[in-house]
Amino acid sequence: MKNIFNLFVKIIDFFYQKKVINFFKDNTNSEYKVLMDIGAHEGETIVNFLSNFKIKNIYSFEASNKTYKKLKINVDNIRNKYTTTNIEIFNMGVGNSNEKKIFNELPDSNSSTFHSIDQSSSYFKRKSRILSFFLKKDFIIEKNVVPQIKLSEFIRNKKLTQIDVLKIDTEGYEFEVLKGLESSMQLINFIYFEHHYDNMIKKNYKFSEIHDFLVANGFYRVFKIKMPLRKSFDYIYNRKNV
Repeated sequence: MKNIFNLFVKIIDFFYQKKVINFFKDNTNSEYKVLMDIGAHEGETIVNFLSNFKIKNIYSFEASNKTYKKLKINVDNIRNKYTTTNIEIFNMGVGNSNEKKIFNELPDSNSSTFHSIDQSSSYFKRKSRILSFFLKKDFIIEKNVVPQIKLSEFIRNKKLTQIDVLKIDTEGYEFEVLKGLESSMQLINFIYFEHHYDNMIKKNYKFSEIHDFLVANGFYRVFKIKMPLRKSFDYIYNRKNV
């Protein structure tokens, strides 16, 4: 049952991700110097972009230790296929501070987050019922302590001068990631991120605050798409004068 559910989700996500990739094909060069992948999960973004673009460097971050182990196996295989791309993966979170933080891990690893989960919310209850049926186990949240860094320091230490695409999929934590960029935001051409509108994740901000923050830093929205089967959207913002 679990395999059937995962296959169903992958098929739906394939057609959805194709629309995102087509946007980048139409609006960016075919060669990237840097793709930065925040919330790498098991390497789906790495595969999608390498299948369509020639990329010199990829830096990927995954906070979950369990998921990172799967990511590492997958990336080892990816490196064998894409030998000219430097792929570096890091088992840590990204935010607006350098510290250790509690990370809430769900059986559905795509939903794990640094933010608190409202287990009394209608969205959580519905998700728990559906996934408990398919996964054949209780929908229990595990709390683990993981290190978190600011991207501004990582970018400075790596001496990066250009980031073609910054992708953020952090289950409601995207605003913290963006604030941690500080002045290095001006090195980024496109910011591609997911934003949740469900009531399961206890966020302390609204989408309008992210939008205003990006506009204030010289970005404008160029793409929006609703994610299938979720109360979430993917957005792409482009830096002006790029």
